[in-house]
Amino acid sequence: MATYSNIFVDQGSDFAMTVDLTQTVGTLSLSGYTARGSIKKTYSSTSKVDFVINVDTTDNELDVSLTSTTTSAMKAGRYVYDIEIVSSSSHVTRVLEGQLEVTPRVTTG
Repeated sequence: MATYSNIFVDQGSDFAMTVDLTQTVGTLSLSGYTARGSIKKTYSSTSKVDFVINVDTTDNELDVSLTSTTTSAMKAGRYVYDIEIVSSSSHVTRVLEGQLEVTPRVTTG
């Protein structure tokens, strides 16, 4: 079962977080794994924003990010998201899920 965690993202800013999978998947080696994650307004929405995710096999972590261009294009408000890891044999495990809130910006360039 995935860990549930709410995330706050500042509209128009770069966003980065590290997901430590030691607690979630234990001693599993992430060698050969990929990761993916998406953000949607609702679970049934057809449009989505994808996280950029790098798998750190040394520290058993996922480096998750969004660019300022991406967060600028997102309307302020509440979204849902999840992040999955995929083994080389295509076994999918959801490791993180929850709500993502984009907080509105005041200053624009």
